[in-house]
Amino acid sequence: MLTARRRVAGVVAAVLGGSLLLASCGGSDSGSADGRTLRLWHYEGPDSAMGAAWNEAIKEFEATHPGVKVKFEEKGFEQIQKTAPMVLNSSDAPDLMEYNKGNATAGQLSRQGLLTDLTAEVAKRGWDRKLSAGVRTTSRYDTDGVMGSGAWYGVPNYAEYTMVYYNKDLFDRYGIARPKTLGELTAAMDTFVAKGVTPLADAGAEYIAQQYLYQLALTRADRSWVDNYELYKGRNDFHDAAWTYAANTFADWVKKGYISRKSTGAKAEDAGVSFIRGKAPILFSGSWWFGRFRTEAKFDWGTFLWPDTHLTLGSGGNLWVVPKGSGNKDLAYDFIDITLSKKVQNLLGDKGGVPVAADADAITDPKSKSLIADFNSVSAEDGLAFYPDWPVTGFYDVLVSETQKLVTGGEKPDDYLTALQKAYDRGVPRR
Repeated sequence: MLTARRRVAGVVAAVLGGSLLLASCGGSDSGSADGRTLRLWHYEGPDSAMGAAWNEAIKEFEATHPGVKVKFEEKGFEQIQKTAPMVLNSSDAPDLMEYNKGNATAGQLSRQGLLTDLTAEVAKRGWDRKLSAGVRTTSRYDTDGVMGSGAWYGVPNYAEYTMVYYNKDLFDRYGIARPKTLGELTAAMDTFVAKGVTPLADAGAEYIAQQYLYQLALTRADRSWVDNYELYKGRNDFHDAAWTYAANTFADWVKKGYISRKSTGAKAEDAGVSFIRGKAPILFSGSWWFGRFRTEAKFDWGTFLWPDTHLTLGSGGNLWVVPKGSGNKDLAYDFIDITLSKKVQNLLGDKGGVPVAADADAITDPKSKSLIADFNSVSAEDGLAFYPDWPVTGFYDVLVSETQKLVTGGEKPDDYLTALQKAYDRGVPRR
């Protein structure tokens, strides 16, 4: 998917665009298997939890591999997203790279034969035993490139999920208690609207608006519903009770002023900044914001899981993939192993990330402990429901444009669902 978390967590990478921290590798040494250089691409900002953890992994790798250097190149998310098929089919492919998970991304590359099958290495090194079932789903792809079964083509070493971020100071100012049910959340938003405050930070031009709507659908869904939609295990009907409730409720929330009609042109960064500046009391979004809010928000804030459901958007994090043309696959495997070590995983957790193999007792930051505990709760209930744009290629753009129409009132909920059904059905692979 075009997981737009990279549009925020990788803010530094996005700004850099085509610029690299190191000169891009090319020419005669491209793809060389010299055994002394590991060419690594990822798009985590250096100040993010993942960026800090991978920098530590690089130090650990070089310390345990005398004479071997990591040639790290920071790429923008969009840069890798758009050029990966072409680059991986050339001599410029790195030895190891971070790539987005899902049918339309890693699944597509696996189907095209551009990624190394990691199944034997996963079993040999026990990586599968470190990952929960929900996190493992995005690591495996069948011959059609559909996630959930088949060979291992990637390994995540962190996780991500969505939650409600709320400004405790604003809640206290207006005498509102932390909502524990959806009814209480709705009542809180009514109070904010009555005080002239738009309660929800939104971004219609990117992923946040569609994720509000998908989460509303999840309150009326179960695991089989998710599997039908994401994994094609059964027919997905956009006019069923869950989708219909979500579209109608979302449109109603716009009418009630919970979501601003002006948010159609806003991007995820705009929504995040409105929360950081104390303008929006509530933002429903992912764990990828956590570290930034901890650093930049100058007020008391907290998080809670979306109420009245055990399902929420989330998955294993982006994948380490080994290109088929990698010249130093053994070095790549060793690096993956280090990112899954307790030392690196514990650091990731303390920096505000969601580790998949950390020692819980080693995490010292109270907010980080809460973040990880909530994830463990979701994961234990098999509650990771992935993301709405994952099922078919190009669906992200459809969701953006159609959801914008719901915000403006230019499209009725029933017509919105019909448009999604047509786009979805066009993209679902023949099974």
